[in-house]
Amino acid sequence: MTRCSSPGSGLPSLPPVSGDSYYLGPGDQIRVITFGDNRLSDTFRINTSGNVSLPLIGEIRATGLTPQQFEHIVADNLQKSGFFKDPSVSAEVVAYRPVFVLGEINKPGQYPYQPGMTAVTAVAVAGGFTYRAVQDSFAVVRTINGKAVEGKADRQDFIQPGDVITVFERKF
Repeated sequence: MTRCSSPGSGLPSLPPVSGDSYYLGPGDQIRVITFGDNRLSDTFRINTSGNVSLPLIGEIRATGLTPQQFEHIVADNLQKSGFFKDPSVSAEVVAYRPVFVLGEINKPGQYPYQPGMTAVTAVAVAGGFTYRAVQDSFAVVRTINGKAVEGKADRQDFIQPGDVITVFERKF
C-alpha cells in the first residue's frame, strides 16, 4: 500500500526564531535619535547592501544587528569621530520589511510585518485560508546569512520580515 505524503513533508524545519529579537535588514526604515543634536536625528532606510549612511560618520553596516546593537555602534562611531564626548543614541524600527503570503489563501500578496507575527497570523492578515488549504504546515523561504533557505513552518512558528510563506493545496 502506497502512502500519499502531505505537501511540504520533504522540507526541513526552519531554524527557530524568537519573537523577541529583531534583526535589521535591507528595506527596514529606522529612526536614529542623537540626543542633544537634532541635525543627526532622522529616519533612514537600510540600503540593499545592508548599510545606513549617516551624517558625519558615513556608512554603517546594519544588517544582522538588533536595533540596540546598531545604536551602540552609532554612538561608538560618533565618539571616535571626535564630535561627541559621550553621545547618547537611540534607534528604533519605524517600518519593517514586508512578508509575502502565497498559495491557498484568499488574498495572496505582500503585507506589512508586525513584531511577533506567526505563520497563521500572516495567513489571517492575507484574508484566511481557502477551502482547499492545508492549514497546519506551510513552506517558508527565508534569507539567512545572505542565502535563501526554504523550510517547513507550523502554524505558531514565528516569521521574520522578508519571509515568503506558501500555503499548500490539500489533496482530496
